[in-house]
This record gives sequence, C-alpha cells and structure tokens, in this order.
Amino acid sequence: MTDQLTGSAPSRGVRDGATGSGTGREARPTRRRARRFQPAWLFMAPSLLILGVFVLFPILRSLWYSFFDWTVGAATQQFVGFGNYVQLSRDPQFWNALRVTLEYTVVSVVLLVVLGFVAALLLQRDTLLNRIVRSVFFFPTIVSLVTIGLVWKFLLDPDIGLVGGLTALFGLPSVAWLQSTSLALPTVILVSVWKSIGFAMILFIAGLKGVPAERYEAADLDGANRWQTVWRITLPSIRPTLLFTSMILTIQSFQVFDLVYVMTGGGPVFATDTLVNLLYRDGFVNYQTGYASAISWVLFVIIMLISLLQLRLFRYDDVD
Repeated sequence: MTDQLTGSAPSRGVRDGATGSGTGREARPTRRRARRFQPAWLFMAPSLLILGVFVLFPILRSLWYSFFDWTVGAATQQFVGFGNYVQLSRDPQFWNALRVTLEYTVVSVVLLVVLGFVAALLLQRDTLLNRIVRSVFFFPTIVSLVTIGLVWKFLLDPDIGLVGGLTALFGLPSVAWLQSTSLALPTVILVSVWKSIGFAMILFIAGLKGVPAERYEAADLDGANRWQTVWRITLPSIRPTLLFTSMILTIQSFQVFDLVYVMTGGGPVFATDTLVNLLYRDGFVNYQTGYASAISWVLFVIIMLISLLQLRLFRYDDVD
C-alpha cells in the first residue's frame, strides 16, 4: 500500500533498470572498439613480413638445424638432439676460439671505452681545431673492415710493408706482426681499436653534451678539482651512455669476423681464431650446418648473458 502511494519502489526499479540498461549500452561500443581493426597494421605489414622472412625465420631455422647432424648435400639429416652441443663441449677448437674471442672482446672494449672517453673529454669543445681532429678520429669508422684489414695487412708485411721499412730505416729488426703466435692477436686488437675509437668518442661527446652545466658549477663552488669533477660528476651523469657504448662495442667484438679473416684467416696456428671464424669454417667450408648452428646459438647465449650483466652493472634510475 505504501509502495502504491509513494511509488518509491517502482521508481527505484525503473531507475535501476534504466541505469543497468544504460551501462550495458555504454559497454557494448567499448567492446566493439576493442575489436575494431587497426589500420596501423597495414602500414607495418611490409616491414613485419620482411622481418619475419629474413630475420625471424632464419633464426628459428638455425635452432632447428642445431638439433640435427645437418650436412649440406646429404641424403638424410640425422636427428641428434643436443649432440652438437655435447660435441662442442669436447671440441678443443671451440674452447680455443672462445678464449680468443673473450681476450679480443675484453681488451678491445676496455681500451675503446677508456680511450674514447678521454678523447671525448679533450675534444668536447666546439672549436674549429677540435672539429678537424674529431673528423680525423672518426674517418676510419666509416671505412669497411675488409678495406681496413687489407691496408694494415700490407703495411705490417715484414718484407714490403711500410712499417717494416721504417724499422729497417732506424736499424731495428724486422717484426712479423701477423705471423707470430704471440703478436698476431694484439696486432689485430690494436687495428680494431684504431678503427673504432672515433665511434666511441662521438658517443661519449653526445653524452657529455647532456650533462647539466649546473652540476659543474656546483662542483666549482665546492672546490672540486678536475679529477674529482670527472669521477663524481661526469661519469655518474653519463651512465646511460656508458651502458650503450659498452654493450654495442661488446656485441661488435663478439661478432668480429671480417678483420680477422682478412688479416690472419684465424692463424697462425689458430692464434686469432674467433667463434665467428670457427662458425664460418664449419658451416661454409666444411658444410656442417648443424654444428655451425649450435655454435651460433652458444654465441647468442653468451652475448645475452654478458649484456644482462652490463645492464646490471650500469643500471640507471632517473633519481640517481
């Protein structure tokens, strides 16, 4: 009776029903919008297709090959599971190539980071002389590794090379830089550092340009000397640049092939035989595709682990 007189309950029901139906009408277009086709996929489709065919598919295919005793030209390809990886663990040539690659990477990356940072500190001012010197440092970076390797192989030749001629001019004994088992790898490393120091320098100059001037002004007011300013202000401020530079140089060093192949071919007596050089020899000379694919995946895992370690060491927060 009260409900009939006041009509409160029916009105609430009507309001609730209206509200519920209104909510339902508002939710349906939202679901339809979520399922609507995005035109952006049409623009991305060519790039995704190329990426899938020429990058993703070969990567997955190489993983498939690594589980087979896959030999080019063989009638049947035998499945061996992790046999190729077990064979790698027992292969002295693989361990030698891994040692050479690690030595090359550690020495070259440390030298490039240190020398590139020092060169950036000295040449960061935008003067005409500094621009000219920067261009001289950066010029070898744009030259291909094959060209660099051929030029230095000729220069270091003990019989007809310019370096040998200069040593003979000063009465010094001739040195077989690339024919010595103890000097071949350091020589290749020095040539690699000479080529890439301009690249590291440019990256560090870009990082130094982003350091706020107020930090240096505060350091001057506190009486900090040059070394303290570099250690306490500059290096912490360019940690993202340090991370990027070290990661790029590390990946490049682990993948070195052109320079070694042209200058030494992995010799003498495998003294400069890197992982990629071993991969090339097994995959494209001996046609052992499965074994070479296993080497490539081990190299991938090593690079990934070292990159994660670098991310941990150079971790950076905006609050730092």
